[in-house]
Amino acid sequence: MRVLPYDGDTTERISQESTSACMVSLDRGLRVVAANQEMFRRMCDIGSGDVCGSAFCDLLDGSIRTRVRHQMERLLDGQQPRFQERSVAIAGAGSSLRGDLMATAIARNAGRVEGVVVVLRTGDAEPSTAWSGPRRILSDMDAKILEGVASGASTVQLASTLFLSRGGVEYHVTALLRKMRVKNRPALISKAYSMGFFELGSWPPQVVPDHVK
Repeated sequence: MRVLPYDGDTTERISQESTSACMVSLDRGLRVVAANQEMFRRMCDIGSGDVCGSAFCDLLDGSIRTRVRHQMERLLDGQQPRFQERSVAIAGAGSSLRGDLMATAIARNAGRVEGVVVVLRTGDAEPSTAWSGPRRILSDMDAKILEGVASGASTVQLASTLFLSRGGVEYHVTALLRKMRVKNRPALISKAYSMGFFELGSWPPQVVPDHVK
């Protein structure tokens, strides 16, 4: 396991912000080339494998993966020096590591961006269990129903699009309400977003494939 060598400014900033900050260094392919001991410890806590050599964005929960990758690519292209993203989750086998992410472009020769340093400020909390258990809990039809309801489609419209009867649509919606432990369609969609079932920023809404059986 490789340990990320800190520069003085970064080390001082992290010590002021949080004693449990995780750090990784990424190459231009956005693969992890080094990490600090706190990152290794937290990754072991959530049941994930060796972080070094991994594509960093693949470690993120699917609901935020595309958005963060886009911001990382802007760093590499020199379009912005840094960015921040709140409440980012790194998913493991049985739980997740969640915190606020700050990524900074590292430029050396003639200002060319050589890579990215990522800091994940997790505070002092233990790894979250909110994502524990099987992540692929939706059937393909569940996903289509969720996407339709989230886009504002009526029962009649869903029945026509999915080749179901109106009763069939209501059956699937009711099953989803029970599964998500909510009482109505607005609450169902709010709960689905809060659990990361939808790709953020996409329209019409799309369920992240990671959650489909």
